[in-house]
Amino acid sequence: MLARKKVRKNFYKNSAAKRRTKRIRHALNFLKIISGLSVVAIMSFAFIFGYDLFTQSGYFSTVHLEVQGFKTLDQKTVLAQAKLSRGLNIFSVNLSTTRKRLLAHPWISEAEVSREIPSGIHIRIKEHEPLAIIDINRKFLLNNQGSLFKEWEVGDPVNLPVVEGLAFSDLNIGDRPYSRPFNAVMTVLKLGRNKGSILTNKNIRKIEVDKDIGLTIHAGNRLGSLKLGYDDYPSKYKRLQEVLFYLKKNQNIPILNSIDLNNTNRIVVNLNLDKQPATGHKEV
Repeated sequence: MLARKKVRKNFYKNSAAKRRTKRIRHALNFLKIISGLSVVAIMSFAFIFGYDLFTQSGYFSTVHLEVQGFKTLDQKTVLAQAKLSRGLNIFSVNLSTTRKRLLAHPWISEAEVSREIPSGIHIRIKEHEPLAIIDINRKFLLNNQGSLFKEWEVGDPVNLPVVEGLAFSDLNIGDRPYSRPFNAVMTVLKLGRNKGSILTNKNIRKIEVDKDIGLTIHAGNRLGSLKLGYDDYPSKYKRLQEVLFYLKKNQNIPILNSIDLNNTNRIVVNLNLDKQPATGHKEV
């Protein structure tokens, strides 16, 4: 029986075929890359064209500029701070940048900016609420969160309580906690915001701080000065109300020099001797 002769593969023929296949694969990959880059280029061009179309089209020009939330400021000032005016394309306005410009104004604590297609931009702000003027050789405005938000200048509110006697180290800066005198001032000012308070902030001309003995309130009416000391202010206000009721009932509220409320169990009332020479001071 004859043995079958083993067929030898054509080495050179197979190598040529592999090289052709490899070249075709490389060509296809190259075409895919070119196609992908072409699609990206076309999309980029489309986006640029669309962006230019939106940001330069007169159809989207700003006609309506609405500003809400201003009290101390006016609309003209807010728009100038935001660098907005009628005629601007609403899509050319960077909302984030505009908001940052608004927050850079010392009176503005919060700000929102939005578009209203096709021709409106809406601004909503919240102003700092001034609570008092802090005098530490220079005058600053204090807001209801207990932070200094701007230096007082001509044109700013003047019908606010002026706080004297605090040091820079007493102020709430960064993570540093309130000092005892500053805490006392904030407590009195917050009590004075209540409409039903016996001593509203409108009736306070000055709050004098002594770090050792506490607060003395100089009222803008017939009460004169009120020596409150430290702590327990709600109870002291309640006792003040009782004292004033007693005086009104018995003497029709005379003009006072001072009322010492440091000790609520021993309140000393000092009458104005010029107006009422027959009386001096009395305990209630």
